[in-house]
Amino acid sequence: MGSAKKSSASRTARIEEMRRAEQARERRNRILTIAASVVVVAGLVAGTVVLVQSQSDDDGGSTAADSKNPGKFVTGKDGVRTREGTLGRDHVAKAVNYPVTPPVGGDHNPVWMNCNGDVYGDEINNTNAVHSLEHGAVWVTYNADAGKADVDALAAKVKKTPYTLMSPVDGQKDPIMLSAWGHQRTVTGADDPDLDAFFEKFVQGEQTPEPGAACTNGLSK
Repeated sequence: MGSAKKSSASRTARIEEMRRAEQARERRNRILTIAASVVVVAGLVAGTVVLVQSQSDDDGGSTAADSKNPGKFVTGKDGVRTREGTLGRDHVAKAVNYPVTPPVGGDHNPVWMNCNGDVYGDEINNTNAVHSLEHGAVWVTYNADAGKADVDALAAKVKKTPYTLMSPVDGQKDPIMLSAWGHQRTVTGADDPDLDAFFEKFVQGEQTPEPGAACTNGLSK
């Protein structure tokens, strides 16, 4: 009888010990599972941050921001707006988010728009036109508010003026605008004397980063 009681007590103790051991294993497993989950989540978060930063850095691989030096415009007594600050001049294959429309400089496409008195009936790529400005061209632009007579007269003037080009730019704020590297102004029409003054000063003017560079053998749309 006593032996049976001892056996039962021993079995109970052994069962209790096994239960405690199992509980201890369960606690360890829970701790390990939680720790592993934390590591996995941390890895996922880190990977997501890297991915987002990478996408942010190259803007999805399609657009470059012209933000090396935001600069500002100062308007002179002659009405010409001059951009202060350094304009980027790197060649890029992406579109560029220029701070003004039309742009007056900045990073640009390796290929320039032909600007030997070239008149384009449709909008052209800003990054190609900016390369033309780097070569000392003046870019004449107009929107839908410009009168047909003025557009025709402007086109005739551009066609006989080397180192100029002309195209519509629907997004610009004024009907007719003139742009050179780092400089810009609005004119009222083809007979505005400020147009001739702008051509005289900025066609292959002192602002030109690459004077004498070609305005032919580029892109002709």
